[in-house]
Amino acid sequence: MEAIRPVPRTLLRDRAYEAIRDAIVAGEIEPGAVVRDAELAERLGLSRAPVREAFSRLVDEGLLESKPQSYTRVTPLVASDVRDAAAVVGAMHELVTRVAVPRLGAADIEAMRAANQRFAAAVGTGDVDGALRADDALHDVLVRVSHNRAAAATVARYTPLIRRLERRRFGEGGSCRSAGLHERLIEACAAGDVAEAVRVTAEIWRGLEELAD
Repeated sequence: MEAIRPVPRTLLRDRAYEAIRDAIVAGEIEPGAVVRDAELAERLGLSRAPVREAFSRLVDEGLLESKPQSYTRVTPLVASDVRDAAAVVGAMHELVTRVAVPRLGAADIEAMRAANQRFAAAVGTGDVDGALRADDALHDVLVRVSHNRAAAATVARYTPLIRRLERRRFGEGGSCRSAGLHERLIEACAAGDVAEAVRVTAEIWRGLEELAD
């Protein structure tokens, strides 16, 4: 029994946050839907306290909006919010790309290639979840290798706002980011061409800003 330790409160808060965030991004909790801490706490098998803490974080990140003593609900999809988020996240990706490219090893390039193969296959079969996971995996290589915690935190904070729109457009018959652009990015990274890698990264995220229109 000595090996059993209490689960830290912060982990419960994070668990609640991730579950609710993912449900909002996936559209399982739709824009405008009212959310109640007691109901979600029961569904998650948690007490209300970590759910309330998760609500506070999600309000701060723009996925929920709250009126004290009245309601907490999922924010609507607003084009200007998505454009702003894409601009910020894109700037962070350009930053980490500039720093990471000279540090990339063969295993990092291979991880990016494998992720892009998964991305292309998922797009081809209409697997939006698989496509977005693979997209994250590809770009996360550069974020990880850059060792920039501030950039990583900013990307994590604002990407869900963009994902909501990507998922909706994908479900309407649109497409996620081009595997061809990814391939250009990977080739630039493999060649150690920082300027080209940054240019392609900017093109990828400019496309997401335009998607909001």
